[in-house]
Amino acid sequence: MQRALAASFLIGVLCSIIGVYVVLKGMSFIGAGIAHASFGGVALGYLMKINPLLSAIVFSVATALCIGKVSRRGAIKEDTAVGIFFSATMAFGVLCIGLLKGYNVDLMGYLFGSILAVSNEDLILIIAVSAIVLPIIALFFKELEFVTFDPEVAQIMGLPVRRLYYCLLALIALTVVASMKLVGIVLASALIITPAASAYQFAEDFKKMMVLSVIFGIASCAGGLILSYYLNTASGATIVTLSTVMFFISALISPKKNYMAAVGRFFGGLVKK
Repeated sequence: MQRALAASFLIGVLCSIIGVYVVLKGMSFIGAGIAHASFGGVALGYLMKINPLLSAIVFSVATALCIGKVSRRGAIKEDTAVGIFFSATMAFGVLCIGLLKGYNVDLMGYLFGSILAVSNEDLILIIAVSAIVLPIIALFFKELEFVTFDPEVAQIMGLPVRRLYYCLLALIALTVVASMKLVGIVLASALIITPAASAYQFAEDFKKMMVLSVIFGIASCAGGLILSYYLNTASGATIVTLSTVMFFISALISPKKNYMAAVGRFFGGLVKK
């Protein structure tokens, strides 16, 4: 449970920060595609008898860069490139699993998460990924913010927009793999997107959105883990469900949408009638 709490805290921070860029740049489909691409990396690791998480990191980063390369060349649109690699990498994973004759691979932990099964090695890997991703974001914070909001002007100003884009794709891939043990491949993209989407309901600037996203991320990860313990439910699904509930509540009371005021006016009109 101690390792699970430590992992949930780190992943909550990591996914929430990366999620801000994903949401603001409209890269949600890319996040989902990279998450499912990691399945091929896990299967390849089992086939080659190496650590599945390490093979998933290399495979996911390579897939993310390939998506960026293909879409940047302009031959096809970005969502089309994601769709192609999404299906191809999943198919590759199935083929690898099929080649493992006589070897029973338990993929449930990777597909849907098993945070209570986090080992010391898994925790070290999560810490290592955090030690790579977070300093890079801190180092290129202003550049990534500029590219996120206005890539055309950033290009004119001389910023290496293409390299920053590839860097962001690689960071997304690393974050996805790190969060696999927490919520699994199927739900990893949700943990990246949902806290940032919740923060967007209240934030008026980039830094505030990032801070709020981290708060939502940690609350959903730690809260979902504790709830799953008492409710005896799957930890990954509980974490994502709690994060989704937070989003709907945030959207309901958001000052941007002001749904509550609209509801109040509606019922007020009924009372007057």
